[in-house]
Amino acid sequence: MDPVVGTYALLISPHSLQFPEPHLGRWYFIAGAAPTKEELATFDPVDNIVFNMATGSAPNQLQLRATIRTKNGLCVPRKWIYHLTEESTDLRTEGRPDMKTKLFSSSCPGGIMLKESGQGYQRFLLYNRSPHPPEKCVEEFQSLTSCLDSKAFLLTPRNQGEGVKSHRRGLGLTKSSMPDDRDSSDITRGHGQRLTSLEWLC
Repeated sequence: MDPVVGTYALLISPHSLQFPEPHLGRWYFIAGAAPTKEELATFDPVDNIVFNMATGSAPNQLQLRATIRTKNGLCVPRKWIYHLTEESTDLRTEGRPDMKTKLFSSSCPGGIMLKESGQGYQRFLLYNRSPHPPEKCVEEFQSLTSCLDSKAFLLTPRNQGEGVKSHRRGLGLTKSSMPDDRDSSDITRGHGQRLTSLEWLC
């Protein structure tokens, strides 16, 4: 992929391992696109996801933590470590040698896009600082990815609420299940907490 695609530009240059500090912090998963529905199937049970991106404990590392809310009311915490590699725009996921991630900024306010690829799959993921970005941001993302042969499209439902600071209620520990364990958003190995409140905290 070119360093600039539409209104999205790579955040990491092959000549620098510095990640732009303004892009650290909280992000909301908004939408996904891929050539086939199967490449988005891992998100089928997801209602919404809140991510927090921070610098890692070692140089050239990024730490990503996720709070995943499923459609059936489970709250699943996950985390990943990304490694910045020399002379490459790719982020490498710790424990996932087949997986490559590219980060793109956007002219859309508060927007960022990830391109994930690995053995047999490729997808684009849209994030925003707001859980409800302008519709034009989503339309632009869908239009761009469609031009890149990503005909399958997914928009997070957000029917369960996005609160992350509520007290816990009605906890019932249960396992979650997902159809695909290849990508960074898979929650197969997580454990969720069923909450009666729309606001949740893993």
